[in-house]
Amino acid sequence: MSETSAADNDRPNVIVVMADDLGYGDIGCYGAKGLETPNIDRMASEGCRFTSGYCSASTCTPTRYSFLTGTYAFRFPNTGIAPPNSPALIPAGTTTTASILKDAGYKTAVIGKWHLGLGEKNEGPDWNGDLKPGPLEIGFDHCILLPTTNDRVPQVYVNDHNVENLDPADPLWVGNKKPSEDHPTGITHRDTLKMDWSHGHNSTIHNGISRIGFYTGGHAARFRDEDLSDRWVAESKKWIAQHKEEPFFLFFASHDLHVPRVVHERFQGSTKLGPRGDAIAELDWCVGELMKSLEENGLTEKTMLVFCSDNGPVLDDGYKDDANEKLGNHDPNGPYQGGKYTVYEGGTRTPFITRMPGTIPVGVSDEMVCTIDFAASLAAMVGQELPNDACLDSQNVLGALMNQSGASGREHLVQQDNGKVGNYGYRVGDWKLVRHDQKKSYNFDLSMTRKPVPQFALYNLESDPAEQNDLSDSEPERAKQLQQELQKLFDAGRSR
Repeated sequence: MSETSAADNDRPNVIVVMADDLGYGDIGCYGAKGLETPNIDRMASEGCRFTSGYCSASTCTPTRYSFLTGTYAFRFPNTGIAPPNSPALIPAGTTTTASILKDAGYKTAVIGKWHLGLGEKNEGPDWNGDLKPGPLEIGFDHCILLPTTNDRVPQVYVNDHNVENLDPADPLWVGNKKPSEDHPTGITHRDTLKMDWSHGHNSTIHNGISRIGFYTGGHAARFRDEDLSDRWVAESKKWIAQHKEEPFFLFFASHDLHVPRVVHERFQGSTKLGPRGDAIAELDWCVGELMKSLEENGLTEKTMLVFCSDNGPVLDDGYKDDANEKLGNHDPNGPYQGGKYTVYEGGTRTPFITRMPGTIPVGVSDEMVCTIDFAASLAAMVGQELPNDACLDSQNVLGALMNQSGASGREHLVQQDNGKVGNYGYRVGDWKLVRHDQKKSYNFDLSMTRKPVPQFALYNLESDPAEQNDLSDSEPERAKQLQQELQKLFDAGRSR
């Protein structure tokens, strides 16, 4: 850090804005076409934009798990996309990014999408009682949550340990089987939907949209999809103002681009790309409002603001929202192949920006950094020592995140998909090994199609960023070496 930051900002505030399903090419400063993102672009112009910024997985739950725990999600079972009634995936008392900062005297909050389960192991959430363990048992002081993800039930807010506005006379039931023969679903009442489904999202209907899973009751607690971002921004601004006199950590977990893409009315039709483009515009507004809140509270130069994503892009992900039809010449994954669900670069290389005026020099960095590294990096920033048995894969890349001259990022990174079928990417420098144990690839072209692939492929990302030319035959020793290194990382159980 600079001398100014060392003197005045030895414990800067931290806000991590994690977008949902946002691709490398979806933001203006990363080359987006067909839409504008002035607030995120401004953030980049006042901070450091990374060209090799990654999340650790190409689906939401494992990335969020790794972001908080500092450990690759593939090391633990059942860390793939969490179902509606999933118990807490991170056990109470686990060392997390939040608990590290809380131990250093920070106030901590998560506002937005959770999707890491709630409730005891083998029991899951008690929707009508106390929802714990959850965020408050792993280092957060406060939470306002979308408990799962919005294409899954239920559509309610969780405020700390309870469903907000729940009427005891109208208890909430959540399950995976139709509760009664006459229960309306996206199949039986398809003609009533305001957004039709294309595959899989056809169970309980709420707000004219059918979801994955079933629920009944809790009507006073149910929210309107269109109001999610407004609520989270309002809650975040209130929380920031309440804690402006003390160091704080806010995890702002956006949902905008994730299906169903139902933005507030003022953003509907704001781009030419349909609901998906409109969701990017809404996300950009959220970032602008957070920056405005920092300015209003005199915290801009005292706050490390981070923008990242939980995985790469997806177009048709279960609803007929014109994501393909209105794409035009916009390229969501930029120069890369693949997106959500893949271990190609488009699945985990995403927009990644850090800003702290006066401390983080303005610029563009090619250093490799990942969301899994926040645990170790922020621990170093606040002088907290990591326990040896925690944050097993988090690397201290604080210097790179701060864009310090000469600072290095990661030497290597393991990328995963949802974590169940043996698909991995392993990047070391400009070289990348891709491993598909079932010899199949999915969503490699953002069309949700499958194709046969070899178990191993080797690419040079400097000359071939789109991973089109397998060099395994011309570089057999390098391919073998990377295969062995990857296996050693699996067997060791840690990389820190």
